[in-house]
Amino acid sequence: MPTDSRTDAAPDVPLIPAADRGDWSERAAWLKAELNRHSHAYYVLDNPTIPDAEYDKLFRELVSLEEAHPDLVTSDSPTQRVGGKPLPQFEQVRHAVPMLSLNNAFGDDDIAGFDRRVREGLQLDGEAEYSTELKFDGLAISLRYENGMLVQAATRGDGMTGENVTANIRTVRAIPLRLHAANPPAVLDVRGEVLMYKSDFARLNERQREAGQKEFANPRNAAAGSLRQLDPRITAQRSLRFFAYGIGLLEGGAMPESHAALLDWYAGMGLPVCKERAVVRGAAGVLEFFQSIAAKRPKLPYDIDGVVYKVNRLDQQQKLGFVSRAPRFAIAHKFPAEEAMTVVQDIGVQVGRTGAITPVARLAPVFVSGVTVTNATLHNEDEVRRKDIRIGDTVIVRRAGDVIPEVVSYVPELRKDDVREFVMPAQCPVCGSPIVRPEEEAVARCSGGWVKCPAQRKGGLLHFVSRRAMDIEGLGEQLVDQLVDRQVITTAADLYKLGLSALSELDRMAEKSAQNVLKALEKSKSTSLPRFIYALGIRHVGEATAKELAKHFGSLDRFLDASEEALLEVPDIGPVVARSITAFLADPLNRELVEQLRAAGVHWQEHEPAAAAPKPFAGKTFVLTGTLPAMTRDEAAERIEAAGGKVAGSVSKKTSYVVAGEEAGSKLTKAQELGIPVLDEAGLLRLLEES
Repeated sequence: MPTDSRTDAAPDVPLIPAADRGDWSERAAWLKAELNRHSHAYYVLDNPTIPDAEYDKLFRELVSLEEAHPDLVTSDSPTQRVGGKPLPQFEQVRHAVPMLSLNNAFGDDDIAGFDRRVREGLQLDGEAEYSTELKFDGLAISLRYENGMLVQAATRGDGMTGENVTANIRTVRAIPLRLHAANPPAVLDVRGEVLMYKSDFARLNERQREAGQKEFANPRNAAAGSLRQLDPRITAQRSLRFFAYGIGLLEGGAMPESHAALLDWYAGMGLPVCKERAVVRGAAGVLEFFQSIAAKRPKLPYDIDGVVYKVNRLDQQQKLGFVSRAPRFAIAHKFPAEEAMTVVQDIGVQVGRTGAITPVARLAPVFVSGVTVTNATLHNEDEVRRKDIRIGDTVIVRRAGDVIPEVVSYVPELRKDDVREFVMPAQCPVCGSPIVRPEEEAVARCSGGWVKCPAQRKGGLLHFVSRRAMDIEGLGEQLVDQLVDRQVITTAADLYKLGLSALSELDRMAEKSAQNVLKALEKSKSTSLPRFIYALGIRHVGEATAKELAKHFGSLDRFLDASEEALLEVPDIGPVVARSITAFLADPLNRELVEQLRAAGVHWQEHEPAAAAPKPFAGKTFVLTGTLPAMTRDEAAERIEAAGGKVAGSVSKKTSYVVAGEEAGSKLTKAQELGIPVLDEAGLLRLLEES
């Protein structure tokens, strides 16, 4: 389901003839119901019911209807989720029922004490019944529905008074503007959490980086920052989610008997409710739930920082009441801290299997999330500069689940005068090859490649023997590690020199297993040209590109002799891929490897080169502006150039199309003045597919 909610009717959407439309209002009502149903399936149930393109088609038809007949526009229409004009400020909202905090528990003893107090307060002889759920790491929100319609949304604030964020909340597609209920209560105050999924957070920060803007520290900050935008149109561009977990006020309706029943009631009315919940008995039951969630936590699509236990029956909750600013009937069981402070003692680099050079902070040992951490990634050189991390700084380190620890930020007030800036080395610390960083990439790399650099060798060999490359069965990661570590092989050609005795001496390699590997090696000698090109591990050359190269050139020699200009004639190959191939083929070590593999007997069937296909964008000039939702501008330029088009930096009368993303500036304005066609990313992709 698309994340934006554009209300500009696309010119390619045919309007239904008046004779076929029937009653306008009936058609509009049907469209609204369908769009709301599909949005609920996508954003709440995580079960899409139609393709995005079909959703967009229905949405644009509704936009067209409402533009032609403004009286059809209602406050619960899907088209009204788009943010309106910027707000001058947030007005204050006093909560009808205070939004209180929960007391925290950090260990089994705390939970045992909570359970004991509950049983004593309720004078129970047996076990108490609890409703268990997740403690989301987001922003608490109160939603007020009157007769089923969303009329107000407010932040927690100080618990008594919050900020009115109704205009922004209306852009959150997971939240229904109208409850799915035949007889909704007169007033319903829903309590819940606005949050951002990890995948959406990663995409948001990628767009921030590409636009040269500040990145968000974590999904919680991103959700809070997005919800508190004075311009709802910005909130509409962010992928926010919502889970309901409590109730404030209910008028004109029957209160469910239990907390679990309340959440079921919510779900029946279309309010998102997290599926990770249960009803359990006693301290043992809640601790078992805690452990099960702790195991799932790294794979959850959102961040949580604990689990919440609530006495399930609402009459028992009322009997227990409150103490100070927290309820007696509920408690938050927090996970061990995932962030801690320590000192950066040095910043070094490590070389990955693909040659990526990653700055790594060497830390004074610190205990984070149950593990002692001494190293943390700084991702790339730009990240070091953006976060301004220096040697000697006191920093905050984060470790979430099994994720590699990372440095979040430095602590400004603890910075000393003698801190030192990180300098990216000029040569690979493993093989001594120059470290290079292409202009269009954020990652610096060792230029030695897997043939020369030992740090990349294992990764290159594993790629070479993989099923979609040379398909050498039996040569897995453990066997390749042994062969490299014991210096039995140094290149892929050495694989074909292996004998039975060398293989049999390896750990867990009996004679029969060794014979099977030798048979697989012999079988792999008869391959295809696309597989062989793919197996070479040339950067940016995947399976599809390897097939196009083999089809275009027909023989390995013609491929090896191809110039950058000749490579650009291959379908779907742009300047970045062409430069990568020519750089690989220019290295004498790579050429030598190819010849050694041929000498070892690796062969394939060749054919005459394919006739050059016409380029669909030949003679057309494109200008890119703004931030695209899914592609970088470099990626878009590469696809345009691969189709034969030219990408220019400025708009003129000769411009064929302007491709505009978020925050497009003067180039978009000029295109509109000149009457030049403007495409969004979807329009560009559609043009590429149709060409």
